[in-house]
Parts: sequence; structure tokens; C-alpha cells
Amino acid sequence: MASPHRLPLPSLVGLLAALGSGALLGGALYFQYGMGLAPCEMCHWQRWPHMVAVATGLFAAASFAWPRLALVFALTAITALLVTSAIGVFHVGVEYRWWEGPQTCSGNIPRGLSTEQLKKYLFGARMVRCDETVWSLWGLSMAGWNAFLSAALAFVLGSAVFRWSRVRT
Repeated sequence: MASPHRLPLPSLVGLLAALGSGALLGGALYFQYGMGLAPCEMCHWQRWPHMVAVATGLFAAASFAWPRLALVFALTAITALLVTSAIGVFHVGVEYRWWEGPQTCSGNIPRGLSTEQLKKYLFGARMVRCDETVWSLWGLSMAGWNAFLSAALAFVLGSAVFRWSRVRT
């Protein structure tokens, strides 16, 4: 593989998207497993686009011999960053109670339980609500940081692709 400074811009953008999303996803996993902060349903939703960004970003980097294919993968990674940012903004709105979150954020109860099984389930269930902030830095929750950092990365990478495409045409 070519060294990073010799990669065509779409491959480099893909690599940076993969690294950025990987870092954000790694941070979320650290808070979950290292700090014991259980994620809510919407937190999980924000992770899926990061996984897409990591995968397509790595495909873009691996497609350095085909810049147009690398560009498709890089744009997909940028789009995934925008999607996770949008989900993060929605989640922040739920945390601040600007709007209601989905029903899945209030817990799922399995169907077909007997009264005794239901009672046991309810008393043993650990409820993680989407409308409660479990951690924040400078007044911004993890969902807020994800929204901000993902959007900033998407903007920087998208700007680079836009400038590159204008030079090439």
C-alpha cells in the first residue's frame, strides 16, 4: 500500500473518516466498558453509522489504485458521519426534552411472560433512558459531542473532497 502522504485524496479522506469514526466509536466503548456507563437505545443507533464510516473509509483507503471508486467509498463514509451527527442532534433534543424520544428509549418488555416472570423481569431490569444525560463535558453530553465532532469531521473531509473535485474538473 502507498504511504499516507502519497494516497490520492479520496483514499486519504476515507482513511481519515475511518480513523475519526473509529476513535469516536472507541470512546463510546471505553465509556461503556471502562467507565460502566450503559448506553441507551439511541446511543446504539449512533454507533451503526460509525461502523459504516470505518468500513467504507477503509475500503476507500484500500482502493487507492482506483480514485473514482475510492471517492464513492469516501463519500459514503462522509455521509455516515453526517447520519450519526443527525442522530446525535436528535438525541440531544430528547435529553433536553425539546421533543419526545422513541418508545424504545423507555424500555422493552418481552411478550408472553407470566405475572411472576414479568414481576421478576421488571424488578431486575436495568433501565437506561435516552432522556437522561449520564455524562457531560462543558455542558455537552456524549450525544452532543458525537454530533459536534462527527459533523466537524464530515465538514472538513467534505470540503477537501469538494476542493479536490473542483481542481480535477
